[in-house]
Amino acid sequence: MPAGHGLRSRARDLLSRPFRKKGTIPLSTYLRTYRSGEYVDIKVNGGVHKGTPHKFYHGRTGQVWNVTKRAIGVEVNKQVGNRIVMKRIHVRIEHVQPSRCTEDFKLRKKRNDELKVEAKARGEIISTKRQPEGPKIGFMVGGATLETVTPIPYDVVNDLKGGY
Repeated sequence: MPAGHGLRSRARDLLSRPFRKKGTIPLSTYLRTYRSGEYVDIKVNGGVHKGTPHKFYHGRTGQVWNVTKRAIGVEVNKQVGNRIVMKRIHVRIEHVQPSRCTEDFKLRKKRNDELKVEAKARGEIISTKRQPEGPKIGFMVGGATLETVTPIPYDVVNDLKGGY
């Protein structure tokens, strides 16, 4: 028989709960607040069938554009043919978690602000732009001795007789 093309086809392991994470869903999932503009990761919870996004969106990161009572609207990019289309989907909050994609940026921004305040107190201007890592510092190898190696001439006649 041919393979099925249903909504959850070929998703036996994809949408199943992880090892030792089965059972009741923690309350923190429901008590989390989401605001529009935040980044979220879509991670389908197999224990809740309502409000499940299509398996294509599992593991994707999107931006919140709408918040309702039990679900949130997420904008996700999807490649269709040779173009990228922004899709707007509503997903229940059980299938969404806050993304950590902007974590490094926020930490860097905070650290740069601190550095600017310190520099202003000293009365100097600093650049907080990221610079590429330059080449490694050169060094001299010490204690190395040169040894000349000469090849042994290959003798066809002795090789055929069985060696030297």
